[in-house]
Amino acid sequence: MIKKTLYFGNPAYLSLRNAQLVIKIPEVEKNLSLPESMKRSSEITKPIEDIGVVVLDNKQITITSGAMEALLENNCAFITCDSKGMPVGLLLPLYGNTTQNERFRKQLDASLPLKKQLWQQTIQAKINNQASVLSDCTNEEIKCMRAWANAVRSGDPDNLEARAAAYYWKMLFTDIDDFTREREGVPPNNLLNYGYAILRAVVARGLVCSGLLPTLGIHHHNRYNAYCLADDIMEPYRPYVDKLVFELYGRCGKDVVLDKEMKAALLSIPTREVRIAGKRSPLMVAVGQTTASLYKCFSGESRRIIYPEY
Repeated sequence: MIKKTLYFGNPAYLSLRNAQLVIKIPEVEKNLSLPESMKRSSEITKPIEDIGVVVLDNKQITITSGAMEALLENNCAFITCDSKGMPVGLLLPLYGNTTQNERFRKQLDASLPLKKQLWQQTIQAKINNQASVLSDCTNEEIKCMRAWANAVRSGDPDNLEARAAAYYWKMLFTDIDDFTREREGVPPNNLLNYGYAILRAVVARGLVCSGLLPTLGIHHHNRYNAYCLADDIMEPYRPYVDKLVFELYGRCGKDVVLDKEMKAALLSIPTREVRIAGKRSPLMVAVGQTTASLYKCFSGESRRIIYPEY
C-alpha cells in the first residue's frame, strides 16, 4: 500500500481518535458564530496506518502526544520546517523491526571491503541514473557518464562521483551561467534542497523499517550527521528529484519561488513512479526494497543492493 504524505502549512490541531488522525482548524473551532454541525463537518480524519510522512510547516500547529505515538508506532516520519519553510528537523521511530538488535549487530559487523563494494554499486547506480536524466532532458546519449559509471572501482577511490556531478549539473541547467549545486546557491537550488529533504526522510524511514541504524553510513561519516546511511542510500534516488525540479524550473523560469504550489509538487516525490527489479513501483515502496536488500548484504544473504534504474 502506498503511504500518504500529509503537509500542514496553516495552523492546525492534530489529535488521535479511534486509530484515526483527527485534523481540526483552530479558526473554525474558535468561531462562535458557526453552528456546531459546521464545526464537526470541518474535521478531517485520516487512518494512522495510511500515513508515511508528515510535514509540519507552521509555528501554530499543535499535535497531541497520543497522535505522535500512534504515528511513530506505524513508522511515520515527521519533518519540521523553519521560519523560511525549509525542513530543519526529522523525527523517526526508535525501532521499526522485531529483530532490531540482531540487525544492528549485522550492520555494525559489516567489513570495510563490503562497505566499499556497496559504495561502488551505489555510485554506479547514481551516475547511470544521472546519465538517463540528462539523456531525457537534452535528447542526447551521455556516453562519458556511462563510461565513468563502468569505471567506478570499489570505494570509488578516483572520485568519479564528483567528476560526473560537475559535468551533470553543468549540462542539466545550461541556461544558468556556471550553475553549481550549492545549498545557498541560485534557484533552482531552493527546490533541490526541499526535494532532497523529503527524499532523505523517506530513505531514513525505510532504513528504520528494515531495522538498520540510519546514522552508521557505508561511506558518509561526518561526526555531526545523524543520517549518514540515509545520505548514502538516497544517492541513486536523487536524479528522480532532479528531473522533477528540471520540469518545474522549465515551467517557472529563473525566478522560481518555493511557494506552496512548488512544495505541493515536490511532496509528490514519495509517490513518483520508479523502475526497480524490472517492475514499476512508487518511490517510497522502492526505497523499502532497497533498504531490505541492504540488510541482506549486511547479513551475508546477498552481495548487491537493489537500486532503481531510471
